[in-house]
Amino acid sequence: MKKVIKIIALTLSGIITFVVLYFVFAIVLSVIPVNKNPENAKEIPVYILTNGAHTDIVVPVKTDIIDWSEQIKYENTLANDTSCRLLALGWGDKGFYLDTPTWADLKFSTAFKAVFGINTAAIHATYYRELRENDSCKKIEISKEQYKDLVAYIQKDFLTTGNGDYINIVTDANYGVNDAFYEGKGRFNMFRICNAWTNRSLKACGQRACVWTPFDKGIFYHYK
Repeated sequence: MKKVIKIIALTLSGIITFVVLYFVFAIVLSVIPVNKNPENAKEIPVYILTNGAHTDIVVPVKTDIIDWSEQIKYENTLANDTSCRLLALGWGDKGFYLDTPTWADLKFSTAFKAVFGINTAAIHATYYRELRENDSCKKIEISKEQYKDLVAYIQKDFLTTGNGDYINIVTDANYGVNDAFYEGKGRFNMFRICNAWTNRSLKACGQRACVWTPFDKGIFYHYK
C-alpha cells in the first residue's frame, strides 16, 4: 500500500512540476522578441486578431499575389457574402473547433485528445467586411515580398486533394454566417498550439513576434 501511495505521490508531483515549468517557460519565451524592428514597405495590410484566447492572422481576400476566395469559397459560408474583403485564418485542433463552440461545451475527451496530439488539425476561415483597430485587433503593413512569405506559410498547412484543392469540412458547427472550416495538416498538441501557429506566421513574414507562446497575450505584448 505504501508503494502505491508513493507512486501516486511521485506521479502527481511530476505532473505539477511539468505544468509549472510549462507555464514558466511559456511566460519567459513569450516576452523574448523576434524581429524586434522589422523594415517594412507599406504595401499590403494584414491584421492580428484575438477573441481573448485564440488568435487569427487576417489577410486581404484579393491582391495581385493571391485571390483566397478561389480556394476558400464564399459559397462555403452560410452568408455567401462576396462583399467581404478580409479573411481571418486560424489553425487549430479539429475537435476543439467543431465540438467546442464555447468553453461550456468542453469535454475532457476533447481536451485530452488535443493536448496529446490525437486529433487532426483544421483551419478556421472567417470573412469580414472590415476590421477596426483596437486592443484585440492590430494592423500591420508589410511588403509584397513579405506577404508572399506569409501566403506560403499559410498555404502549406492546408490539406489538399490530388488536384490541389482545399478540403472544406461540411458541418453545422459554424461560429457565424461568414465562416467555414477546412482540413489542416499536422496535429495540435500542448506545444504546437493555435497561438504558436499565428506567432510563427508573423515570424515567417519577418514581423514582430516572440520565441514561442501558447497565449494570445504573448503575441499582442509585442504590438503595444
